[in-house]
Amino acid sequence: MIRETDTSAFLPTEAIHNLRDYGGYPVTGGGRVKTDLLFRSGHHAEASESDLALISKLDLQHVVDLRGDSERERHTCRRPAGFAAEVLFFEGETAGLAPHLEAAEGNIDAKTAHNAMVELYGALPDRTGLNSILRDYFTALASGRGASLVHCAAGKDRTGIAVDLLHHLLGVHPDDAMHDYLLTNHSPRNEERIAHGMALMGGKYGARDEATMRVLMAVDAEFLEAARKSMTDGFGSADAYLEQILGVDAAKRAAIKEQLVDA
Repeated sequence: MIRETDTSAFLPTEAIHNLRDYGGYPVTGGGRVKTDLLFRSGHHAEASESDLALISKLDLQHVVDLRGDSERERHTCRRPAGFAAEVLFFEGETAGLAPHLEAAEGNIDAKTAHNAMVELYGALPDRTGLNSILRDYFTALASGRGASLVHCAAGKDRTGIAVDLLHHLLGVHPDDAMHDYLLTNHSPRNEERIAHGMALMGGKYGARDEATMRVLMAVDAEFLEAARKSMTDGFGSADAYLEQILGVDAAKRAAIKEQLVDA
């Protein structure tokens, strides 16, 4: 298990936040999740030319956009020249506002913001639109076509749940999966990312002080644990949620492991 914060998975970018490889973790029974195949990030609407060149080098075959229609319209992703990856998305809304923005509705303080995020994470597994695009995510991973990138708005909430589910499926220890989730708080230029979110929320969503907005722009172990608990309480286990709601049966699970785990 990983005991210290290792930030080597982050890729150097100028305007794409939180871009990193989420492979490399050991799995139960031996082997590791392959690297250079699984990437996660925030949106690419402000991507620089250097960022686009980097994305092009990843040779992506799938981009899984977990955002809803309104988010994609407000922040349309830039693509590099010659971009040929299949972009998967849900036609509709996946979370209303991005969860960290939804949690900021009304006048709240840091404590109520934290509680709101816990509650929202607990509700995310019941979001029909999000479940739909998560089904597409796992189908794409099972196809074995090559590298993929999954992202939402900030690359931390919906993306965090997607990645945590995949890590669980592959046999990554829950502590290592949590390590990957919490890496968002250590992303390069994290203060810039937080400042961007604070500028957006401060004038619009009712979160007025810095401490409150930092809660909303960060990740916390309690948040992810709330989603994990919701799956267990509602379906008996994350495995049952994967199979019953996301269509990851034994055959698809085996295909995903075959593609993504080095023995």
